[in-house]
Amino acid sequence: MLSVSGARGLVGKSMTPDVARNFSAAFADHIRSALPANARPKLIVGRDGRGSGSLLADAACEGLCAAGFDVIDLGIVSTPTVGLMIGHLEAVGGIVLTASHNPIEWNGLKTLNADGLALPLDEANQVIARFRAGKIATSGVRGVRTQCGDGDQVHVDKVLANVNVSAIRSKHFLVVLDSVNGGGSRAGKMLLDALGCEVVHLNGEHTGTFAHTPEPIEANLGQLSQTVRSTKSVAIGFAQDPDADRLAVVDEHGKFIGEEYTLVLGVMRLLQRHGHGDLATNLSTSRMIDDLAAKFSPSRVIRTAVGEANVVAGIKSNGGIGGGEGNGGFIWPKICWVRDSLSSMALILELMAHHGGTLSEIIDGIPRYSMIKRKLDLASMGGQSAVPIALGKVRDFFAKRSEAQMNQTDGIRIDLADGWVHLRASNTEPIIRLIAEAGDRTRAEQLCDECSRAAGFSESPSF
Repeated sequence: MLSVSGARGLVGKSMTPDVARNFSAAFADHIRSALPANARPKLIVGRDGRGSGSLLADAACEGLCAAGFDVIDLGIVSTPTVGLMIGHLEAVGGIVLTASHNPIEWNGLKTLNADGLALPLDEANQVIARFRAGKIATSGVRGVRTQCGDGDQVHVDKVLANVNVSAIRSKHFLVVLDSVNGGGSRAGKMLLDALGCEVVHLNGEHTGTFAHTPEPIEANLGQLSQTVRSTKSVAIGFAQDPDADRLAVVDEHGKFIGEEYTLVLGVMRLLQRHGHGDLATNLSTSRMIDDLAAKFSPSRVIRTAVGEANVVAGIKSNGGIGGGEGNGGFIWPKICWVRDSLSSMALILELMAHHGGTLSEIIDGIPRYSMIKRKLDLASMGGQSAVPIALGKVRDFFAKRSEAQMNQTDGIRIDLADGWVHLRASNTEPIIRLIAEAGDRTRAEQLCDECSRAAGFSESPSF
């Protein structure tokens, strides 16, 4: 899979050391094209803790060094840590060896620019074109690879410098953290300790494998929920994904409140601080953020195509105070331009300290919706070429309704008075995604079914 999110594949099959080396070299060639001829630039590399990461990181570093770049290897860290360290170490970009929430048999490379953010679509496509053309960057002067173990501490210190540490410490929160043995294990525990929390840390070792299916969704977080329920006086439970750019939240009763709330809770605290501000999120994210923005007039929500780089562009171009995606990915520009579980945890704890009540009480004050997510293997519907046809059928079907508002920035999203539905091809998996949200589950299911039938699916996409 080659996309705005970088490269992902099955380890030993479509993701090999040769692929990692050559994709890194293509990235280096792209970066080099914008630098002075005599530059001796630095690039940052980190990885998320998968057992396959070490070998692939070696290959990626080899490709970068051969291209004449000095490489600073952070080892096992979170993706946002790499983004932050690019600026801290005055590098010109970076690569993270990660397949994010994908299962252990996957790995990949995520490329970041000098601002520490994912490449915009046009630049990502240039890297892909170089990779496919076999343009392997080399240089007469070979770069040097060095190790740096400071990334986690630098990241934690920056978060601490931007939150009300004393207010959080005064609450002595008991927190359960599930790090899935991933890249955020060490930094997540460091941050919570520094905030004066008592921490029950689940799956906090870099074992090379995941303790459970890694995507931080309800079905995979039974251990976290059970631990919260069985441990007295827990205030909140947090779950990181393998590269720690996403965060899921469990309330004090062990109830999974949904990834959509990570963004909403982080943004709520930012709006409380600022009074109002512009926000950005993607087309697949809940209307809860719109409801919240309406309470802090004249705040606006800018909707973008799915993908971190697109959301970041929406924040930057509008001078936004924050944003993110409904998959548990919150972006706080004061920390870095990458979705970040550490700043998410800190701001949510600050929100709880400010509110004075429990997390469930905060959640009860937010308008509630039901969201349905389905997916379908592209091969079963005729492959990538069938996507535009399906989108056209959906457009024509909903165009008959005068109330329908359509956004075709990324696939097609249809907004109706009582809900919305979004159909698009995934950037990271060979699937088509169908998401609908409404005031109750029955209506959300109806919207999904209507869209499926309109698209001409022979079977209803489902998770």
